[in-house]
Amino acid sequence: MKKHLSIFKLKPLSMLCFTFLILISSCKKEESDPNEQLQDGNSTVITDLAGDTQAAMGSATPGKEARPFYIFLFRLKDQKQIWIRNATDSAQWLKGKDWDLAFTGPYNSEVYVNDKKYRYNPGFEGNAESAVVMLEQQYDLVDQAPSDQVFDASTITKIGWASSAGANGWFFYSLSTHIMQAIPNRTYAIRLPDGKYAKLQLINAYKGNPPSVTDLNWPAPYFTFKYYVQQNGSKNLKTK
Repeated sequence: MKKHLSIFKLKPLSMLCFTFLILISSCKKEESDPNEQLQDGNSTVITDLAGDTQAAMGSATPGKEARPFYIFLFRLKDQKQIWIRNATDSAQWLKGKDWDLAFTGPYNSEVYVNDKKYRYNPGFEGNAESAVVMLEQQYDLVDQAPSDQVFDASTITKIGWASSAGANGWFFYSLSTHIMQAIPNRTYAIRLPDGKYAKLQLINAYKGNPPSVTDLNWPAPYFTFKYYVQQNGSKNLKTK
């Protein structure tokens, strides 16, 4: 009888432990989701936006073409991706105001704002004028856009490879491993062509937004980034 009671008492205890383990496992899974953590209820979060995945830097990459990476444009208001593959695309889009960011260069890793003043900007001699300021600050803590005087004085023409810690780029690149690593706590404030203010964080260029990459053949470019545009025209960029 005592033995029977002992077995009976262990059953609900085992079930309780099992349930507890499931809850712990579920919590850990949620906590480990890097994209879920990017959500703040106000910003737009873009995950795994495919760049030109068919291009290759060298000729020995199976299934890819050895050619320059096609440029793609991105429009913040509706997340539209616009490809520039030929002269017709260039004539239709580049000199207009209907885009905000251009992803260019190797692996589409060099990002421009739409600006007519800089010679090497895709929008050079067009109709748009933008400016960008780099802030060494966590995205969530950027509550205010800089003054127009700061935007006017900015000399940033491109957001790409940071060759040193003091450079304006969004990632470091290893010449030995040939892997990009995003720089943490680096946010870009943008004055858009329509005069509105925005903030941008470029987070990853690898598929799945992995916290680190050690495999040279990890699928890329697949961009993860987040941004917020203040629609009322003020410099208030608070998202949390």
